[in-house]
Amino acid sequence: MADIDADGRDSRTAVPEQRRDGQPDDPAQVDVDQALLGGATYRGLAEQRLSPAEERFEKRRRTSGLILAPALALIFLALPLDIPPSQQTLAGILIGVIALWITEAVPIPVGGLIGVGVIVLMGVAPAGEVLAPFGSSTVFTFIGAFILAQAMLKHGLAQRFAFRVLSLPGVGKTTGRVVVAFGVITCLLSAFVSNTATVAMLLPTALGILAVIAKLLQSRGLAKPGWDPTRLRIGFALMLMLAYGASVGGLLTPVGTPPNLIGRALIEEATGERISFAGWMATAFPICLVMFVALATILLLLNKPEIRRIEGVEEYVAAERARLGKLSRAEKNTLIAFTVTVTLWIFPGVVALIAGTDSSVYETVSGRLNEGVVAVLGASLLFLLPTDWRNREYTLNWSDAARIDWGTILLFGTGIIFGALLDDTGLAATIGNASSDWLGLTSVFAITAFAVLLAIVISETTSNTASAAVVVPIIIPVAVAAGVDPFVPALAATFAASFGFMLPVSTPQNAVVYGSGTVPITRMIRSGASFDVIGAIVILLLLPVMLSLTGVGR
Repeated sequence: MADIDADGRDSRTAVPEQRRDGQPDDPAQVDVDQALLGGATYRGLAEQRLSPAEERFEKRRRTSGLILAPALALIFLALPLDIPPSQQTLAGILIGVIALWITEAVPIPVGGLIGVGVIVLMGVAPAGEVLAPFGSSTVFTFIGAFILAQAMLKHGLAQRFAFRVLSLPGVGKTTGRVVVAFGVITCLLSAFVSNTATVAMLLPTALGILAVIAKLLQSRGLAKPGWDPTRLRIGFALMLMLAYGASVGGLLTPVGTPPNLIGRALIEEATGERISFAGWMATAFPICLVMFVALATILLLLNKPEIRRIEGVEEYVAAERARLGKLSRAEKNTLIAFTVTVTLWIFPGVVALIAGTDSSVYETVSGRLNEGVVAVLGASLLFLLPTDWRNREYTLNWSDAARIDWGTILLFGTGIIFGALLDDTGLAATIGNASSDWLGLTSVFAITAFAVLLAIVISETTSNTASAAVVVPIIIPVAVAAGVDPFVPALAATFAASFGFMLPVSTPQNAVVYGSGTVPITRMIRSGASFDVIGAIVILLLLPVMLSLTGVGR
């Protein structure tokens, strides 16, 4: 049984008291900020804490990729297919890369880079053409958004927001309200901050509250002798809400999760239809809202809390807020930079509503307030707004910015490269025509259903980013071959790429929650399977309706 200290925290997971500079008072304690801001989205075996059985499985899985990737690529290249050599070569390389992504024989971003290098060596396209997508403005949107998120996490602004929501009147009185509040916090933060970073940042708070509830159960005599606090149903609901809420909230904005930016870039390139920041939010909000209601309802039904009314959580939250104190200068500066960036991201959409998308005003504003440029300029404010002018100290320094998740940025770039090459070589059209003939897909509904199903299945076994990079370029020519507008099916595939709920390997946030030791794999599979089905139905039915109402893509 876990040791719970006098403050109601699990002594194994309690966050050490931090000084205002973010360092622990006890030098022997773990530096939580450093652990969360270290950019460890893609971790090797030596960087993880695994059981002997898990370690044996991971070693086999990762070692198999070193053999499978080249073997599958070579076998495909040797097949007597009636397609152009460049298409067959690209397809063989892509199959090998997918094998690397699924098995994680090398870090996922490195798998993409290997594929890009082999593409050039095999003569599929010149290096200049292959690497051109790395100059996409979307890449700079990612970089700027990641730097802003880094500042929010470093200076505690995200944590302050979480405790502010939890301190609202009545929130901490029942277990159901706590679970819902954590879901709201996670959704809102993950709309602008990395899903993984959001969950990692909120996890210590969730564990602290779970420890308070466990102590309450014990004091009331509701716990059996030898009970395990890590196997509480309220813990399952709370932790799964963190993981799944991040996936749902990430859909709310184009910068919420990598698949959004990848899918949007591919759709805009293929259809010529621009999806504005505001247009995306207007389309995604009802979908996110319906999914959130479903999440809260089903999680609390499948994992009915052992106790309804609770005491102690409000006191815990109040103590944590008191420890944080008033807004620091660094937090205020971060809030300024964040507000300016989001305002400029949304402003072209406001202009479109007032003046119309065909007006010269909108064309000028949207052209100059490019989201990549806005993101970079907004992030630059963090290096200009001082926290101590006398000593020339600013909100962020470059060593902070260097800790952002460059691996995801590299994976994003390589995903765009593969998507562009699938189109340029004609391989995507070949796959699309073959799929359309074989499956008999002739309607928007059938193609959208196929897109959603394929994206969810792939996202369960590999990264969401890789899923979007592979599925969207295939779905677009499938729709074109059937004489259907590819906008709805491609956007549906983009959304569905984030709906991998069943396994720890499906998303990094699932892995973070599973790694806490409070969610058995059986619970994750049981709950995740339900949400995969619900997510598919919601996207399939609600997305076309919202697109028709908002006019996005028309």
